[in-house]
Amino acid sequence: MDTVRTRFAPSPTGYLHIGGLRTALYAYLFAKKNGGKFILRIEDTDQERYVDGSVEIIYRTLKQAGLNYDEGPDVGGDYGPYVQSERKEIYLKYAHELVERGGAYYCFCSKERLEELHASGATKYDKHCLHLSKREVERRLAAGEPYVIRQNIPESGVSTYHDLVFGDITVDYKDLEDNILIKSDGMPTYNFANVIDDHLMRINYVIRGTEYLSSTPKYNLLYQSYGWELPNYIHLQPIMKDATRKLSKRYGDASYEDFIKKGYLSEAIINYIALLGWSPKNDMEKFSLKEMEEMFSIEGLSKSASIFDETKMRWLNSLYIKDMTDEEYYDYAIKFFDQVPYLKGYDYRLLASLLKGRTEVFSDVGKLTEFLTEFDGYDLSAFENQKWKTDGKLAKEMLPDLIRLTEENAENNFATLHDALVEYAQSKGYKKGQVLWVYRIALTGSLVTPGGAIEMAQLLRKDESVRRLKESLNRL
Repeated sequence: MDTVRTRFAPSPTGYLHIGGLRTALYAYLFAKKNGGKFILRIEDTDQERYVDGSVEIIYRTLKQAGLNYDEGPDVGGDYGPYVQSERKEIYLKYAHELVERGGAYYCFCSKERLEELHASGATKYDKHCLHLSKREVERRLAAGEPYVIRQNIPESGVSTYHDLVFGDITVDYKDLEDNILIKSDGMPTYNFANVIDDHLMRINYVIRGTEYLSSTPKYNLLYQSYGWELPNYIHLQPIMKDATRKLSKRYGDASYEDFIKKGYLSEAIINYIALLGWSPKNDMEKFSLKEMEEMFSIEGLSKSASIFDETKMRWLNSLYIKDMTDEEYYDYAIKFFDQVPYLKGYDYRLLASLLKGRTEVFSDVGKLTEFLTEFDGYDLSAFENQKWKTDGKLAKEMLPDLIRLTEENAENNFATLHDALVEYAQSKGYKKGQVLWVYRIALTGSLVTPGGAIEMAQLLRKDESVRRLKESLNRL
């Protein structure tokens, strides 16, 4: 068997969206599972849609995601160049050969004629220039008339090919148009360049979206015109935003880098998108890239579209965060702490230890610490707790003593403050939980905090803790 060679061939038209990254992932996994090669090719023939900096985003995203390609524009290889705009002369050579073989023809139709054709109700090009004599074609070429090269699709018959996910696919030739292969500026269209490149780069497994299922017969005709062997096809169902809309960068849906900025870990993103269209045999949901390489199979690919569920990705991300060491969490969290202005001046180490078990994505650190800025004017009903039988009246009784104990015990060692509060509860006949509930609410004004009463006092430090306790007493 020939060495498996797959490719990811994105267009540099902006950020790398999640659907594109999943295609890259599956192409990478299939190659690695089968001891093959994974190739990156940049398809930049549509210069009007080219976005500066997007090639670098593609390189950066694939490398951060761990999808290291064996050949590509920035790493080299035996079949370059790997950027289509650098291969223009190659496409022209093969296009002219295709005309000689009868698989394509020169088209000199003006924009006005094509518009009239469309206005007349025609749904596709009418092969007008196919019937020009060889002499007429040569005369027009010699005169420097602008032209395109169109593929010559049979007017009747059907094409059947095999897809490794969907089985046999049959398309009627009458439903296909004589698409342009070479534009008037001499640049190839996707329909032509991807076939030439896939053949010359020895790509034998083509993995792409189902939107190409119906146009694959056009590509097969090109292979057959040259007498080339067809590749194997694996078409993937789209990732959906909801039941009716595809996830798309055109509609501003998040990219890989957007999710990284929101505080998702790269491993979690890759893990989650692997599950959007593929099910491992063992029904595992959390696995490393290395484990994916071992488990991946075409049999697990779905024939149905998948809906992107960020809640599920958040949950998966939280599992990866829990697996981090305290030091890893701290190192990663620092830049997110820095993005929350009011956290400046707080003990980041202590914050990290308090937040690690509660963080689903790192951008949560703001939401988890809102109590630090929302203390003024908090709802005094927070003191009411049925379990501990506390309310504002009980809090008012306790707070003078809690303020005193804080002033006496919260200098540096907060363990002594804990012991002092426990002893206080025992001496007054309160339950420990009652004292700690009142203390925490009086400190934070919040029902939900990332730590208990003592940890909150430690985070706020002595002076701010005393100030807040006094403020709560004044309000009561």
